[in-house]
Formats: sequence, C-alpha cells, structure tokens
Amino acid sequence: MADTSLATPERAKRSGDPTVAIAFGGGGARGIAHIHIIETLNAMGIEPVAISGSSIGAIMGAAMASGLSGAEIREFTLGSIGKPSNAIGRMWKAARPRGVRDAMEGGLRLGQFNIERILEEFLPETVARRFEDLKIPAKIMVTDYYDHCEVVCETGDLRRAVAASAAIPAVFRPVILDDRVMIDGGIFNPVPFDRLAGLADIIIGIDVVGLPSGVPGKPPSSIDMMFGASQLMMHSIIGMKCQTNPPNILLRPDVHQYRVLDFLKAREILEESAGVAEQLKQDLDAAFAFFR
Repeated sequence: MADTSLATPERAKRSGDPTVAIAFGGGGARGIAHIHIIETLNAMGIEPVAISGSSIGAIMGAAMASGLSGAEIREFTLGSIGKPSNAIGRMWKAARPRGVRDAMEGGLRLGQFNIERILEEFLPETVARRFEDLKIPAKIMVTDYYDHCEVVCETGDLRRAVAASAAIPAVFRPVILDDRVMIDGGIFNPVPFDRLAGLADIIIGIDVVGLPSGVPGKPPSSIDMMFGASQLMMHSIIGMKCQTNPPNILLRPDVHQYRVLDFLKAREILEESAGVAEQLKQDLDAAFAFFR
C-alpha cells in the first residue's frame, strides 16, 4: 500500500525522483479549489518543471509560477474576495468608468467589464508582469476569436495573456493581443495537460469545470443554461483529449455545486473541495513509487 502521509520537501528532491508538470483548468470561481493543489505540492516539496493554465487556471498558474506559495495565494484570495466588502470595493474601483468616453463605450453593460483592470485589482503585486520573469515556465491558453483557434502564450506580457485567458464571454470584453481579439482559453482547452506532453515524467491535470446543477425536470434560468451548456461542451473536449493523450493524474475537486461567478463564496469552495488535497498526495505517492 502506498504511503499517504505528508511527504517532506527532501523526499521530493532526491536524485532520480520523477519530474512533475501541472495543468490548472478553467471553471471560474470553482478554480479557487486550485489553491489546495498548490498547497499540497508545496508541502510535499514538489516544484513543477512546467505549468499550463486556462481561465482561472491561468490566474492560479501564473501566481504559482511567479513563486507565490499556496498559503500566500490563499491569504490573498480570502482577503480580497473572501470578504464581500473588500471584493465589492475592489470591483467598483476596477469597473467604474474613467471619464465620459469610457462610460459611454464600456460602462457596466453585460459583457463589457474590463478584465485587465479587474485583474490589476485582484492579482497580488508579486505576480510577474512578463513570462520572462517567471520562476517556473508557464503556458497560458487563449482563444483567438476570429482565427477560430487556440493560442499558447509563453513570452511577453504575462498579465495581458492571463487577462485574455480569463475573458469569459458575456461577462468580460475581449483582450487585444498582437492585434488579435482573444477570449477565454477554456473554450478550446479547458484543462491544457496536452500542452505539457514530454516536459515532465508525471503530468497532472486539475479539472474544475464542474457539471450543470439544478433540479431535474425544472428548466434552468437563462444564465444558468448559458454557463451549463458551456460546461457540457468543455466536458466533451476533456473527454476526447483523455482518450488520445491522458495525463498521469486527473483530479476533479468537488465544486460542481458552485456557479462560475460565485467568487464571494471562496471560503465555502475551499472547505467543500478540501478532499482533493489528500487525493493528490495519494496519487503522487503512488506515481513516485511506480517510477522508483
């Protein structure tokens, strides 16, 4: 039976140990559960050799790749969005019009929130601004709206790439990258573990897409239908990718009961998804034992 006790940092750094890469998936507020994954890797002394991320996974992945610990990300998250008064204040500061032109062109209309301004309020200052400043190499997935394809960002402006990856349609306005209109990276690649192929011995994928929730037989609201249909589409993409090139470890935290914009429920999401930490420890212990 595999040893499921908490590993020590020295254990993961022994000569001959396998390397690890991790893909953080998209799923809006459900991606707050990624914090458990980062904390567990920290506790086991495992530093990924590569990170990929889509949407909220791009945000969490960029933070980890910048050198932030899981504890630091947890503290910042609960301090910024875990307290409604703080979250609303930051949101208003980011979303309020800056002058008459901005109010007329943007304002607070559906799909017109400026994700770049919002992320500047909700990202820790220590998150790198350029890919070249990262401590761990990272790949950020975005979707090119007019070229109808996935784009992998690996160089240049990290924060703009993260903003583009998190630009959920109907909530945020698109982000312009190199004169290309970019939106949510999760549309083409919800859990980008395939982009880590060949970069590590053990590839981990974290799926926080979740499943549509509600009462069977009762029609969902229009907004729930829109996001629920997106969840079903992304599950189909993940399923097809797993048939051809599955990761060594694929985890799905218990977050399906939360909506994509339930960021004010950060504490509840962390409490409900805590079991994924022990699951990751067990799976990594088994994987390391296999390689040894």
